[in-house]
Amino acid sequence: MPRKSRIDAPGALHHIITRGIERSDIFQDDHDRDNFIDRLGGILEETKTQCLAWALMSNHFHLLLKTGKRPIATVMRRVLTGYAVSYNRRHRRSGHLFQNRYKSILCEEDAYLLELVRYIHLNPIRAGIVKGLEDLDGYAFAGHSTLMGKVRREWQDTGYVLGLYGEKVGAARRRYRAFISEGISQGRRRELTGGGLIRSVGGWEEVRRMREAKEFQKSDERILGDGDFVEQVLRTCEEEMEHRYHLRAKGYDLEKAVMRVSALMKMDPSKILRAGKDRKRVQARSLLCYWAVRELGISMSELSRKLRLSLAGVSQSVRRGETIAVEAGYSLTHG
Repeated sequence: MPRKSRIDAPGALHHIITRGIERSDIFQDDHDRDNFIDRLGGILEETKTQCLAWALMSNHFHLLLKTGKRPIATVMRRVLTGYAVSYNRRHRRSGHLFQNRYKSILCEEDAYLLELVRYIHLNPIRAGIVKGLEDLDGYAFAGHSTLMGKVRREWQDTGYVLGLYGEKVGAARRRYRAFISEGISQGRRRELTGGGLIRSVGGWEEVRRMREAKEFQKSDERILGDGDFVEQVLRTCEEEMEHRYHLRAKGYDLEKAVMRVSALMKMDPSKILRAGKDRKRVQARSLLCYWAVRELGISMSELSRKLRLSLAGVSQSVRRGETIAVEAGYSLTHG
């Protein structure tokens, strides 16, 4: 049976698992790990790809990424090819380093984001690389240490994850760490390492119950989420991806969106980028957030930094901007 094509779109959440060929090691020492991290970080920053969680093991690694300016397939090809060439040169070997096809599962964010962050960051404990949570706090080769503020990684989006636990960083870190601690006893949780119906509903017992009750959900091995989510992804993914990449191909980016809002609202572009509570500026910034996130696929964390808004503020602005656009009949590209 031929492999299904990968599913992707700007803003899509992916759990990526990449293994060495024949399960051989892909990291021999910390030099290899640092080399991989430097390459990964540079490419993620260049392509505006959000990294929410990651962990390097000996013969594989996990990444939790949100698609940015480039498709995930393009990002991963650059990461894997560059590292493999460097690794082979350093260790005087030739041939493939990775399995031919990495695993990429598109995930339902609301249902699985926090569980996936925890699952990925607990990998070093499950594998016995570190002894416990205190050691994991400072372990440099997984994203947990960055979330805890022990290791600095500019390319890891700690604000997005910690923002889900509270607005104040200290309190958010304590809540996040408590959540991580609760997961240590849960084991490997295979339902989080793939898509399809069995994993999405949590195992065969639930599948049998659903069948007996004549409950049916659409499923896809590439997607981790309930039936409604799967149907929505399959129906809209191709349309959204084509639309967003078409806009970008025509030169639409954040700067162009600012200029469009400026023309519609008759406001100087610099004022749109500056914070302010007057009604007109709030409307302009809300419209910008809506088009940036929904039309161009720009991450909310990037907007948070550029507009100096909290993630919650950006989210509210997107919703407010949608209302403004619909009621006024505004379009990013027409009129």
